[in-house]
Amino acid sequence: MLKKSAEHLKAAGGRPRRPARGNRLGHRLQRIRQHGWQRLESAADGPVAMAPNALLDCGWGRLLFAQTFGSPVGLVEALGAEGPQRRDIAFYVREPQVLLAQAPQEVFLDPSHTYRLDLATYRPHHRQGAGFVIRRLASQSDAAAINRIYATRAMVQVDPAFFWQERDNRALSYWIAEDEASGEVIGTVTGIDHHRAFGDPEGGTSLWCLAVDPQARFPGIGEELVRRLAEHFKARGAPFMDLSVLYDNEQAIALYEKLGFVRVPFFSVKRKNSINERFFTTPQPEQYEALNPYARIIVDEARRRGIGVDITDGTGGFFRLSHGGRSIHCRESLSALTSGVAVSICDDKAVTTRLVHKAGVEVPQQMDAASPRGEIEAFVARHGSVVVKPARGEQGRGIAVGLRDIGQIEQAIETARAVSDRVLLEAYFKGDDLRLVIIDYKLAAAAIRRPPSVVGDGQSDLRTLIERQSRRRESATQGESRIPVDAETGRCLADAGLTLDSVLEPGREVLVRKTANLHTGGSIHDVTKVVHPRLVEAACTVARAIEIPVVGVDFMIRAPSEPDYVFIEANERPGLANHEPQPVAERFVDLLFPQSLPHGLRHDTGVATG
Repeated sequence: MLKKSAEHLKAAGGRPRRPARGNRLGHRLQRIRQHGWQRLESAADGPVAMAPNALLDCGWGRLLFAQTFGSPVGLVEALGAEGPQRRDIAFYVREPQVLLAQAPQEVFLDPSHTYRLDLATYRPHHRQGAGFVIRRLASQSDAAAINRIYATRAMVQVDPAFFWQERDNRALSYWIAEDEASGEVIGTVTGIDHHRAFGDPEGGTSLWCLAVDPQARFPGIGEELVRRLAEHFKARGAPFMDLSVLYDNEQAIALYEKLGFVRVPFFSVKRKNSINERFFTTPQPEQYEALNPYARIIVDEARRRGIGVDITDGTGGFFRLSHGGRSIHCRESLSALTSGVAVSICDDKAVTTRLVHKAGVEVPQQMDAASPRGEIEAFVARHGSVVVKPARGEQGRGIAVGLRDIGQIEQAIETARAVSDRVLLEAYFKGDDLRLVIIDYKLAAAAIRRPPSVVGDGQSDLRTLIERQSRRRESATQGESRIPVDAETGRCLADAGLTLDSVLEPGREVLVRKTANLHTGGSIHDVTKVVHPRLVEAACTVARAIEIPVVGVDFMIRAPSEPDYVFIEANERPGLANHEPQPVAERFVDLLFPQSLPHGLRHDTGVATG
């Protein structure tokens, strides 16, 4: 699309004179601004066979290259052919006001910036992020993992078969970040080669769909993905790599500018559809903006179905849903359908344990922390290590795990008493923390919760590493997850022979807390498809014993695919937003208003237990 200027031809040989490297980008932009909808050609190479009305199917939608369309009318017509549940993007729009004037009710100007990296001046670096590797998509399981990450980031998902079918498409390249220890895919990015897509005479490239798993524990995954794609295109001889980023995505913009991207005067236009609704509708009222993610996921699902929503207290997460003459008041996933008695049972962990044990559920042995010291020492000697936790409380506050030393146990008891007057000691069951969300006495989702950890870089002390990881967790969970630096953190580090001032060697991973609660920095990993039927049956038994229609049941387990477990506690207000992409909000609204969505449109993933 760049027209070679006669001013840059040498009189003798007629070959283009290359501008100084630092001025090339500005030189290109100056020439780009001189042209509107017309297609351009290279004076040095003669006419370029650039495909007219070029578009590329990317799975999540089509990328329409606006510079190849002869008129804005044609571009609007192409956008009108967008498929259902897809997001088409018209990219490189230079005169958006002209395009919007053609169909103001159908299209809108995307609130994003376009950034460009000049690959001629980009300098690769050779430091690989510790703990993960970057590689190309290599299997159908990789494709499924990419979709999983898209879902956690509220991105449009792609038919997994599309990734696999297009793996040899030279215009598209898929890169993933893989955890070296677990083999889990923890990040992804897509690159597009414009020359191979539509014969772009500039030979440009672009970056799309950069996404990092919000549960990933390693720093720098997004940066390494961007760098690997840039180095890939630079090796191909591409002059630049472009991308589009929402104007308020400050974290991403900071990364791109750090890597040398600069703003360029191109715009994106999209169709007005349900996926893009938040970008072109009137801003939500202040009460909606005050809702946390656990309330908002339910409110959004209700509005999608046409159910009336009255936010009674956004800060507290309270709202009322009304449909067909029925009105139900909720606080996040706690609704008026849950009785006060059920809430009272869940509130007292000792009562909950006794009740579910009578129903046949496996429970750990417990004792009251107010017992004489001799009885506590005997209890610890019998079980090896114990858990200290408040009899009442939530979000992991006051819980200490895996204690053996009586002095540490007494200190943990005092800490727990700040949360609840009554404190319990419990036999410690070593394993994974499993949360099962039960809605209407069926499984809606299951996930392993892992305690927070950090990975050393050979330079930063543990205090700094924890602060960085805490910021990442806070960002990934919209402020819901942070790693406290407290006595429990200190105990956990001391067990490993470390302090907050210790510097870890590169690649070494260390747990910084033993509790896996999301609110104290833990991460959550979906295992709904592989959870053992006995665990599902036990969780549903817990729900029926308490007589609670919506509950989060916590077990300690050996593995999600094995039947062994012990019951830990029941939460009457489970955070549904933690379990996307499982349709937990859909299940919740189904429970409240069973006729609010046609049967054929529902996901049928609930697991009945008879």
